[in-house]
Amino acid sequence: MGGLSIWHWLIVLVIAVLIFGTKRLKNVGEDLGEAVRGFKKGLHGDDDKPADAARASTPTDAAATPTATTEADKPENRNPPNPPVVQ
Repeated sequence: MGGLSIWHWLIVLVIAVLIFGTKRLKNVGEDLGEAVRGFKKGLHGDDDKPADAARASTPTDAAATPTATTEADKPENRNPPNPPVVQ
């Protein structure tokens, strides 16, 4: 006799959706995710170093061979994005 079963959590979820609605719960989830990402960045100190400096500090292998470019990789051979549909 302890803890909550899956049925208890489902009932709580249904009640939360009925009270707040799916749109507000989605916004709360997005805000919570951004807060967690910001917290992790703050722990690692990533905001102190720009991305270019982080890449420049990593050693590169001078003996590495460059990758071959295929015809599909060239910009003129890529498919353009679909134009917006006007209704």
